[in-house]
Amino acid sequence: MKVLASLTRLAAFLACCGVLASAASAQQYPTRVVKLLVPQAPGGATDVFARKIGQLLSERWGEPVVVENRAGAAGVVGTEVVAKSPADGYTLLVTYAGSQAVNPSLYPDLPFDSIKDFQPVATLARTPFFLIANPNLAAKDLRGFIELARQRPDVYTFASSGIGSVNHLLGEMLKTETGIKILHVPYGGVAPAIAGVIAGHVDTAFSSAPSVLGIIRGGQVRALAVSSAERAAVAPDVATIAESGLPGFDVNPWWGILAPAGTDMAVVHKINGDVGEILRSKEMTEFLAGQGAEPFVTSPEQFLTILTTDVAKWAKVVKAANVKLN
Repeated sequence: MKVLASLTRLAAFLACCGVLASAASAQQYPTRVVKLLVPQAPGGATDVFARKIGQLLSERWGEPVVVENRAGAAGVVGTEVVAKSPADGYTLLVTYAGSQAVNPSLYPDLPFDSIKDFQPVATLARTPFFLIANPNLAAKDLRGFIELARQRPDVYTFASSGIGSVNHLLGEMLKTETGIKILHVPYGGVAPAIAGVIAGHVDTAFSSAPSVLGIIRGGQVRALAVSSAERAAVAPDVATIAESGLPGFDVNPWWGILAPAGTDMAVVHKINGDVGEILRSKEMTEFLAGQGAEPFVTSPEQFLTILTTDVAKWAKVVKAANVKLN
């Protein structure tokens, strides 16, 4: 019994030492360059948010925080890089629901598990998507566009950044819930999709607020509706999709930071706390508001619940829309 008691005390002592060492490591973190990997091309909302949070984290930590874009396969390429990186807190993924929560339903042979291979660290923001149209389109709002599409099935088009992207799925949701027939035109990214709408090559597209606010205000495109349950403060004159005859429609995707699975939770909570304080700052709040977004602060545990729920939610959308990659 004495031997057992001694072993128990030794185990407790070693566990305590491990906790203390972990806490000390988190207090010192970071001691070198931290990389924020963005699995989308430059210019989109993910890239915009990553660069701002990277700048403010670098100022706070006194260490460089660099952003690296690794676009490809709807976010799969860059996401895989992080999944297979050392779980030391120095390679982090900045992504959004459109990649992390949708891809499991589109790619049956993903080289990673969107939940199990990652440790959720911190959410950053939420922002709605606008349905934009070429200014020459006869419709002035979503109701008008639906009426046009019903009169001329398979004539009008909507662009997306690629098959299975959130802006593609939003178009499919619109088709399913209204019964209209409009043609999907996938592009190789959000920037060329928006350019297609501006040039009149396609009639409409869904895109996140940060990507299109400037061109909406500049009159290069017209906003027909917004995807969130409530009107966006940055565009109060644009009606919601729910107001336009589709009650209950509410899509307001999140952006966040994830680390490879197995990352020290003390480091995870350190990053989460620092990000949370930045999100509550006047500078970040005003920056996000200017992008049509709002700060979204959660704990790592809450973020995991959100991610898990969204994987299941988008799986239903993909199945209902019968989206196929080939």
